[in-house]
Amino acid sequence: MAKYDNSFTDELRQRLSLVDVISRRVPLTKKGQNYWGCCPFHNEKTPSFSVSEEKGFYHCFGCGEHGDIISFVMKSENLDFKNAIKELADMAGMKLPEIKQKSKQQLEAEENYVKITESASKIYQDLLYQDIGKHALEYIKKRGFSDEMIKKYCIGYAPKNNIISSKFSNININKLTSTGLVRIGEYGPYDFFRDKLMFPIFNAHNQIVAFSGRSLDGSEPKYINTPDTELFHKRQTIFGFNFAREFIHKQNRSIIVEGQIDAIQMQNHGFGETVAPLGTALTEDHIAILCKSNRNITFCFDGDNAGQKAAMRACLLVLPFLRDNSEIKFAFVTGGKDPDEILKNSGESAMHKIIDSATPLIDFLWDNVNKNYLINTPGGRAQAEKFLKDCTSKITDKIFQNEIEQEYNQRKFNQWHKWKQQKYTPNIELPDIDSMTLNVIKSIVQKYPELSEKYLEFLSSLNISFDDNVQDTNLSLIDAEKYIVSFKLQRYIKSLQSEKQEILKKALENNISDPSVLQEIEDKLKEAHDKLETLLDMNNK
Repeated sequence: MAKYDNSFTDELRQRLSLVDVISRRVPLTKKGQNYWGCCPFHNEKTPSFSVSEEKGFYHCFGCGEHGDIISFVMKSENLDFKNAIKELADMAGMKLPEIKQKSKQQLEAEENYVKITESASKIYQDLLYQDIGKHALEYIKKRGFSDEMIKKYCIGYAPKNNIISSKFSNININKLTSTGLVRIGEYGPYDFFRDKLMFPIFNAHNQIVAFSGRSLDGSEPKYINTPDTELFHKRQTIFGFNFAREFIHKQNRSIIVEGQIDAIQMQNHGFGETVAPLGTALTEDHIAILCKSNRNITFCFDGDNAGQKAAMRACLLVLPFLRDNSEIKFAFVTGGKDPDEILKNSGESAMHKIIDSATPLIDFLWDNVNKNYLINTPGGRAQAEKFLKDCTSKITDKIFQNEIEQEYNQRKFNQWHKWKQQKYTPNIELPDIDSMTLNVIKSIVQKYPELSEKYLEFLSSLNISFDDNVQDTNLSLIDAEKYIVSFKLQRYIKSLQSEKQEILKKALENNISDPSVLQEIEDKLKEAHDKLETLLDMNNK
């Protein structure tokens, strides 16, 4: 029988879900950790056909048929090995390579590669507890790592000198450079990792195949990883997955955080199902690997703008993997903190609250649409509807896709087209907008949609309808923007004045005052007045 390179068939098994492939022909129901259905290879009324996503094989307790994803396609489709591989490659969107078998030299090269990386890891681990690695040990201990944790994750220290180049000087230089640990420079071989806290990266067989090094002097980038090699590909590697796999099945979900230290701390504080992408943005390959273990994923990101953007990107990536039994959620750590800090300062209970209060994907997507589009204008609603349609079209389960679309249609009807029924209560009450100003703003929004996009947050806060047509005020684009900015400044000044009056009132009632708070408001008022005067001067010229 013709054979493909093992790395290609391994990648096929990694990218494709055995349950997904089999469920195209056999209706499956999850019971416990496995899926069950009626065997496609013999007639039966009571399901005895078991599919294990975790172990990657199926087994029929009725007729004894047993195999993996490749043998299932061969038997169920009556295909030979080559054509079964072709069909699976088409499903995975992978280009079919030439049929080849690993040579003895390739197998030896892989074996040597792992020997070098695992030997290097032991050197790094020893150095962490020597004088040369004292500062690295102090750093990781301050981050809350115990000796047991350091040993479990094989954490070490790469010194400034070329320790690997010298220790492995008797090994063929090509074998050494193939691991990414050593490079060739103008003056000979030198270590790729220097003065770094070292986190080994494990493959699916629990072998060390690469490293992630963290800077200790505050320099950027914070982390550098082994360059892609024959046995290591960043886009297809998830940090901590080898430790998390068992817990993902037990907890019936995975949690994705942003960094290695966060992942390790989460795993050691009651969240063993936590993993992290490796020094690169989340990829489809990462999602595919996790979905093979479990389709329930909670993304946990920082609550800042960067974290929100990362969450939206993750949302768009995961949509094609959604099924009706998926539970995708988004949790955010606010206040400029990360999971490591939360666990260290507030404990596991605080982290549980964050994870337990995570927003389901359907709500997360809806909230983002409402934040990023001016939905109280026809144009804004049209843009928002297009975006939602693009998102739902990525869902490959058509029945589930239809259900999601119906849910959003109901929300659009209830919230977008009946928005006038909603009451808006600002934090600080401001005077009503006079009718002349109101008409000018409506005219600007209708004439210059680019301005409505630019000042979306402010215009949305006004809680006015832009649906009805008004007379064109004939303002140029520049003058229209000046008008909006000046009006925004005036509203801001009034809000500051109201806030100042409220503070003074409370101070008189309670006989307590804080001059620093009043001074801060005065400074903001002066700055706003100066900007407004500058703008008015520009209009008069």
